[in-house]
Amino acid sequence: MSEQGEQAGPLQSDKGVTKIGDAVVSQIAGIAAQEVEKVQMGGGTSAAVGGFLQSVTGAVGGSSGGSNFSKGVSVEVGSQEAAIDLTMAIEYGQSIPQLTEAARRNVINKVESLVGLHVTEVNITVNDVQVPEERPMLQQQEQTEDMAERQEQRA
Repeated sequence: MSEQGEQAGPLQSDKGVTKIGDAVVSQIAGIAAQEVEKVQMGGGTSAAVGGFLQSVTGAVGGSSGGSNFSKGVSVEVGSQEAAIDLTMAIEYGQSIPQLTEAARRNVINKVESLVGLHVTEVNITVNDVQVPEERPMLQQQEQTEDMAERQEQRA
């Protein structure tokens, strides 16, 4: 099956074509990047405060379910390829080249395996350094966002 699928692409067959939306690729890339320890997508404290205020004020949009995961992610999606730009903060004292390479590898692996698109590039901008004392605040913000999302899903 893999030889046949590779010629037309994994999203195209004689039965039809599967199109993947930019938001899907953004969410998967954002989740994959955040799976790397010591990485915070979208920047440090300013992102945490913004996300916390959004969860407290109850700002809800049409795609609120995945918007937190795609924070700091920009994508260009074609029929068979995707290019991804990430903006993130790294915890102080960590090797930026090692963490960004780990994030890049994880994003490529997840997008290619889960979506079926070939990732042509993953460009990463590190725009902040987190002091370890900021992590509890970010984890608290993430827990608040998770609770808000679960409540939305129940409603």
